[in-house]
Amino acid sequence: MTSLALDETGDAPPRSRPSAWNRLSRNALATFGLVLVVAIAAIAAAAPLLPLADPNATDVANRLQPVFSDGHWLGTDQLGRDILSRLIWGTRVSLAVGIAATLVATAIGALIGLVAAYYGRWTDTLLMRGIDMLMAFPYLLLALAIVAVLGPGLLNAMVAIALVNIPFFARAVRGATVSLVTREYVDAARLCGMSNPRIIAREIFPNVLPVIVITMSTTLGWMILETAGLSFLGLGAQPPQADLGSMLGDGRKLIVTAPHVATIPGLVILLLVIGTNLLGDGLRDVLDPRLKSGALARPMAVTAVDASAGRPAAGAPNAAEAPLLSVQGLETHFVMGRAVFRAVNGVSFDVAAGEAVGIVGESGSGKSVTALSLLGLVPTPPGRIVGGDIRFRGESLIGAPLSRLQDIRGNRIAYIFQDPLTTLNPLLTVGEQVTEAVRRHQNLDSGRARQWTLELFERVQIPRAKERLASYPHELSGGQRQRVGIAMALANDPDLIIADEPTTALDVTTQAQVLKLLDELRRERGAALIFITHDFGVVSELCDRILVMYAGRVVEEGPVEAVFADPRHPYTRRLMACVPILGEPERSIDAIPGLPPAVNRLPPGCAFAPRCPLVLDACRHGEIPLDRLGDGRAARCIRAQESDQESSDA
Repeated sequence: MTSLALDETGDAPPRSRPSAWNRLSRNALATFGLVLVVAIAAIAAAAPLLPLADPNATDVANRLQPVFSDGHWLGTDQLGRDILSRLIWGTRVSLAVGIAATLVATAIGALIGLVAAYYGRWTDTLLMRGIDMLMAFPYLLLALAIVAVLGPGLLNAMVAIALVNIPFFARAVRGATVSLVTREYVDAARLCGMSNPRIIAREIFPNVLPVIVITMSTTLGWMILETAGLSFLGLGAQPPQADLGSMLGDGRKLIVTAPHVATIPGLVILLLVIGTNLLGDGLRDVLDPRLKSGALARPMAVTAVDASAGRPAAGAPNAAEAPLLSVQGLETHFVMGRAVFRAVNGVSFDVAAGEAVGIVGESGSGKSVTALSLLGLVPTPPGRIVGGDIRFRGESLIGAPLSRLQDIRGNRIAYIFQDPLTTLNPLLTVGEQVTEAVRRHQNLDSGRARQWTLELFERVQIPRAKERLASYPHELSGGQRQRVGIAMALANDPDLIIADEPTTALDVTTQAQVLKLLDELRRERGAALIFITHDFGVVSELCDRILVMYAGRVVEEGPVEAVFADPRHPYTRRLMACVPILGEPERSIDAIPGLPPAVNRLPPGCAFAPRCPLVLDACRHGEIPLDRLGDGRAARCIRAQESDQESSDA
């Protein structure tokens, strides 16, 4: 019998994703909707078991009894029938008809939408033009016409309601499917030899399921309303059978003398529609695979900060003596279910005015999260800053008001993202986007801001700069988009530029041009630079100082020349050993064995110990401090005082 995998401490790892119930219950409105729907549905389903009066039994002598009458909790109607009994049995009928009509409309409409979007061409044209013809008629009038042809009755009302709602499902599903048909994973499925029906069922349908569910939940409310409307007009439930609509119709003439006869079924209809809509929103979040990490679709505008963060360290310098940027003990965590991922775990460093600092490490080491934390850009949920302080020119940015952060973002501190195609707005020209950044922070009219944008484009060497002002992001090459990102970063003469792997997706020639341009421009303007990269070669040419990160911590720092000449942490040595050196073809390139640890289950002691060739028993126990070595150097290793040669000999 197979058991759960255990971590180093012998405990089962915590769940990194909240359960479906946890995701639903955290949504207060969805929970309220669930309670409403379940309560009403449970009472309706239990109608045969409840001690209720015959819903069709008349007693004219006791007609129009008020609420809380003896033997009639909700009173009686104009024929003396018990309203409570008719309400519960009528709700049962309305729910059954609404659910059945929803399922029929969903099955047919979703199938039409999937097939039309997947096959396209004449299939799409034929199916969707038929849908357009149905949508050309007002759906309620069309339902009335269908019932008029088929004859009054609940079954015919259900058929009519299902038919008029098929176009809504077909349109919604087709719209969601069109964007998925050209995705790479669908192409990969075709290359694997999957049949078209199997691709639709296994690759596309699960991705449009949230759209179907939310449309179903909304349409269920419509179905109940439309069924009630037909019954209200006498075309649905026929006497003596009760449903919510017929009860509402029976009481419309008594709204003055006995308002409870019509008000009570009307309130039940209202609660059912509200409950199904709220529950549908919650179910969408539960079923959407992109939300299973516990994050919401719309993060907060600034990273959430715990009360313990933002406290200045003892003996912190005043604003006049402080460096341009000072980060002390920064801790940023991602909370996903019961698991806590320590993405940044006590990072400290300073950046002086005009200094270039490189941050290096493997993917997942915490480089980008550290940079995003500086401006409160880590999405919440699930990210939170739980400790430490960030000071820019002596001012704490931890917990700063959003308005203050917005004044600093793109103005005093600029950010160049890794992929400009996803960060630039596809609906605006690049000229409009850079001009907007200029006008946001400078008192310039549109003409002067546009002229300044043109000068920036020329300065970053975008060819035919004036023409490119009117270009959209997709019309530019990768190198040109990155130059637009640099122009936007330099638009307001920032004091600090954060460049998060800005050349990763570029070819070698374009990468060299962009790096040289960035270095020249920031030196001209005297701006400091934090450059995040995997490439030690870039750091050696661009940066004055280097920080090496591993598992959310700085494991070595110091001047670039000193670290390159004599690295003191085994991780730094292994990273540098992976870099080829020009003129040394015989030099072996050895990958670092193993994988970085999961930051929600960090091993005790040194996090690099399981992969370290120089590990000692002492490395696996206790906290390993960042050892200050002098001359601005530090390393988080108990053998940090040993030189590279001494460690190799050992």
